[in-house]
Amino acid sequence: MSGEIYQELRHCLLSGEPVGLVLVTRVADEVAAQTPLASKMLVRPGATVMSSLGEPELDRVVSRDALAMLERGVSGTRHYGARGEARREEIEVFVESFVSPPKLIIFGAVDFSRALVEVAKVLGFVVTVCDARPVFATRARFPMADEVVVDWPDHYLDQVGPSLGARDAVCVLTHDTKFDVPAIIGALSTEVGYLGAMGSRRTHEKRWERLLEAGASEDDLRARLMSPIGLDVGARTPEETAVSICAEIIAVRSGRAQGAMTPLRDALGPIH
Repeated sequence: MSGEIYQELRHCLLSGEPVGLVLVTRVADEVAAQTPLASKMLVRPGATVMSSLGEPELDRVVSRDALAMLERGVSGTRHYGARGEARREEIEVFVESFVSPPKLIIFGAVDFSRALVEVAKVLGFVVTVCDARPVFATRARFPMADEVVVDWPDHYLDQVGPSLGARDAVCVLTHDTKFDVPAIIGALSTEVGYLGAMGSRRTHEKRWERLLEAGASEDDLRARLMSPIGLDVGARTPEETAVSICAEIIAVRSGRAQGAMTPLRDALGPIH
């Protein structure tokens, strides 16, 4: 079965399909007969789990957790009891997630967008800059972007929205009703993991009213829209603002958006 697993893993890697490999890295003596060391499973979204760790309930729990990690694009170690019980130490598994790079869509071809492209590329994002104004949305102004698109936000999101997931991000850096409202409304209809909009608190309040008038749900906006965008790190320049935005994207993706500004020196618990 190991050969079949690696053949399927190779196929997924070559085709760009997300896939997670689960490997048992430590097992207590009393459960080694059930779940031998180096037992493996392969998990893929919407597909049957490949192979087994030796116990159906353990398979169910581990595959569930592995798929959740795969959706977030993270790898790491987890611990279980013999039948998948939480907070037990009989079985240790390592889940390695193989996923495509996350996508960042920036609406608005402005100076802040250029800085955000550069920082996001360092973090491994595939970056698209979209603006309906062809004089601003040019390859010459955004040479590091993977794609520069001349289109209206809602039209572009109609095309790419279904492909956006929890690891992806949309940043709206315009201050124009014609751009920002359709961009935010369109992004709210996707599964994108991060949605942020630039502007002062006054701009945010006016935008909020326009979004509600356009049919957005207040609960949805409170749960998903990060506005004003970015963490409060005292940013002043476009480059510093780009760092604050990317820091917030990381915090949201890792589940640490609340209290994300606590210095590691003063925080409690693990840092990764």
